[in-house]
Amino acid sequence: MTSARTLAAAACAAVLALTVPASAVAVPRSPAASPAAGQPLPTRMADTGGGSQLITARAASLRSTTGTVSWWQRYGSRWHRVGTAPARFGANGLAEGSSREQGTSTTPTGLYDLPFAFGLKKAPAGTDIPYRPVRDTSWWCQDNGSSAYNRWVDPRPRDCAAKEAERLADYPVQYGRALVIGFNYHRPVRGRGAGIFLHVDGRGATAGCVSVPARAMARIVAWVRPAARPHIAIGTDSGRTGLTRY
Repeated sequence: MTSARTLAAAACAAVLALTVPASAVAVPRSPAASPAAGQPLPTRMADTGGGSQLITARAASLRSTTGTVSWWQRYGSRWHRVGTAPARFGANGLAEGSSREQGTSTTPTGLYDLPFAFGLKKAPAGTDIPYRPVRDTSWWCQDNGSSAYNRWVDPRPRDCAAKEAERLADYPVQYGRALVIGFNYHRPVRGRGAGIFLHVDGRGATAGCVSVPARAMARIVAWVRPAARPHIAIGTDSGRTGLTRY
């Protein structure tokens, strides 16, 4: 990103006053991806990360800006859905994670881990995942030229320009509580994207994150357990980005 205007477009929690036509939500679902297909969705997936907790963020198509988040627990060999909530995606829909570009306001598809949680609010009772409190000095660096690219920084280092970073306290609603999604996180590729989270809904679509209502976000943060190796799978009903392909 090279300007404040570009950052504004890429900041995950930017509030976008977007109206989604009802027809965009009511896209017919393929029989293979339908919950009525028999087995629970995680059972039909190629990979769930190897743990016993999974979050699925599901959209009808790559053009969708809304969908459903569900969280699942595996007991023995059987997956059980713990909860579900309406979800919002990027203003420009979703994009294949391996080729997604920064600043496109698209949510990356794929299977990712959940490194830690953070928020301006206190961690919900029972939270087990590492939870970082957001302070006035907490930033997420999105500067492609910085050694801290796609990292939480507190305080912001000199090589991470303020206009190329997100001051987390500036988004008290969206970052009331959030989970870091491990997209482009462990081995960051410059230009691929930074600061992709599961966070609380703003007023409309995101600029690349996944968002859910505040109550659902609190439940998810309290539910995830690092020992269960939780992951999030983001994808569509069918096609090359279909959830069952991950």
